[in-house]
Amino acid sequence: MKSQLKRSIKFSLTIAVITFVLAAIFSSLSSSILGGVAWFAGLIIVLIIVLIGVVFDMLGIAATAADETPFHAMAAEKVAGAKESVYIVRNADRFASFCNDVIGDISGIVSGTASAIVVLQIATLLEHSEGSTGQIMLSTVMTSIIAAITVGGKAIGKTFAINASTKIIFSAGKVLSVLDKKFKIKIIPKK
Repeated sequence: MKSQLKRSIKFSLTIAVITFVLAAIFSSLSSSILGGVAWFAGLIIVLIIVLIGVVFDMLGIAATAADETPFHAMAAEKVAGAKESVYIVRNADRFASFCNDVIGDISGIVSGTASAIVVLQIATLLEHSEGSTGQIMLSTVMTSIIAAITVGGKAIGKTFAINASTKIIFSAGKVLSVLDKKFKIKIIPKK
């Protein structure tokens, strides 16, 4: 029991550090990119950030819903991505924590910050005609739209993740396999 608690604490601290680093990177990248583009391009970037959050949330849910049995048969036949899929399902708690909590939550925070930058860009354009009331309305509408897209997208993603978990995890396994074999990026340990 103590070793499991130690392992859990170590994993939690590792995830916290990874989250801190990734949040800093994504936040500074999105701020610097959005500062140099027009508001419409900025809005597209915000939607891409939201989509990343939705996709990773779906991956995390699929990992917890998937059964590893079909992947064993594929792994026995040496199907690319099957071994990685087994690893994902066996480590569903960690995989889901990374996908949902790290990437999903960072995407939510960064999309909020990024949408604020876009709102400021649009408000600057409307400054002459609308005044502060227009800026407040614009901010409220933009925040509401981003929140609705995020929550609605995650709801659809969860349904899809539960009903097609095997396909989703196998696709993730194939991606990890390609990263390992083609680009020599090892995400899954060889053990």
